[in-house]
Amino acid sequence: MSAVSANPATERRVELVELYRRLSEGHACPLASSRTRLVFGSGNADAELMFVGEAPGSEEDRQGKPFVGRAGKLLDALLEEIGMRREDAFVANVLKCRPPGNRDPLPEEIEECSPWLFRQIELIEPLVVCTLGNFATKLLTGSRVGITKVHGTPQTHELAGRSVQLYPIFHPAAALRTESVRELLRADFARLPALLEEARASERGERPVDPAAAPELGPGLPKPEPPLDEGGGAYTRAAPGGVEADPAPRAAERSQLDLFG
Repeated sequence: MSAVSANPATERRVELVELYRRLSEGHACPLASSRTRLVFGSGNADAELMFVGEAPGSEEDRQGKPFVGRAGKLLDALLEEIGMRREDAFVANVLKCRPPGNRDPLPEEIEECSPWLFRQIELIEPLVVCTLGNFATKLLTGSRVGITKVHGTPQTHELAGRSVQLYPIFHPAAALRTESVRELLRADFARLPALLEEARASERGERPVDPAAAPELGPGLPKPEPPLDEGGGAYTRAAPGGVEADPAPRAAERSQLDLFG
């Protein structure tokens, strides 16, 4: 994080909690009637690294947490290979609800939900934002160029009023389906430590250090399997409006509030 941030981590966490409450209690999402839970996002409120996916899948919809299915396990394994944990980053989606059948997001759903994502970015103040897959990449780059052409190439963008290193990479769900994509994703992840260090140096006003050699890629990542319902290609919108009654709303809220470490 920026050393001169006017929004300390404790204050930032409080504001994230308030944003979550606004979404869950007063969000006019057209998919509210079909979802089980709002999937706001989780992780470190003071994270230097933020991942932005597309939309929740069935398991995410059930638990109210992002990337908890097979794609999430692959994300965790890739982070471990570069010496990081899920708790070091913040993970969110463009859309906060699961669309029926994991269909692709509709343009009006992305338009309705994107302000909430930009507010998350504004509060967390990451140095590097990794976009996972086409939908997140096209939204945050403002370009129609797909992930296949831009993956692994950092871009400087102004997001939520700050200069951020945007790093497009493949969605882990796509890597579960195709071995070649999985290897490209591993290679792109291996560049993340050097990219983060360059972003820190730039934040301090220093000249970027030479990128270190990419870490050795160890064995043990999940093998590609037939894709399950992971939310890899779906989005859902989120905006002020109603949410269906939760059978245990206070317990669900306590669980969600613990997500912003």
